Amino acid sequence: MTDHEEVFDRIKAARDQAIHHTRLARQFAIERRDLMQSLLDQGVSQSDIARELGVSRQAIQKMMAC
Repeated sequence: MTDHEEVFDRIKAARDQAIHHTRLARQFAIERRDLMQSLLDQGVSQSDIARELGVSRQAIQKMMAC
């Protein structure tokens, strides 16, 4: 194997890992949104969720939009 082939293999492996992590991040974003929706359905306000998570209410709105 040439040096170039080894580098290309490493690039491909890094790309595969990035794709995998992107999929995981999407799954976690969906789970987070569903959990927050559950809290909202129980009457917890976006402001209360934001305060508990240490983020702004606008951040909660963005998370819910995903």
